[in-house]
Amino acid sequence: MTKEPGACHSMAELRAEIDRLDRALVKLLAERAGFIDRASELKPVEGLPARIETRVAEVLANVRARAAEEGLDPVLADAIWTQIVEWSIAREERVMGAPARKDRDR
Repeated sequence: MTKEPGACHSMAELRAEIDRLDRALVKLLAERAGFIDRASELKPVEGLPARIETRVAEVLANVRARAAEEGLDPVLADAIWTQIVEWSIAREERVMGAPARKDRDR
């Protein structure tokens, strides 16, 4: 059962909710990684590099805006997503067998 933070009356209840959220976040990140794997298959077919700077900027801007809307510190969201994006690009590069090409932008 999902609870609001104020509905938790003990640390045990609070920790159970944090653990529930952590499980959900890991599941979503694993789902996202599946799409990254698919991107590493599609990008070479479409002649795209792993790193596309305009897309990186777009993803981070979207995350900062959404974080602000949800009451999450946009600086924290940016830091977390920067790590996720960099991990994703490195994963694509390994699969694609191509080094980062920061000078290409599509």
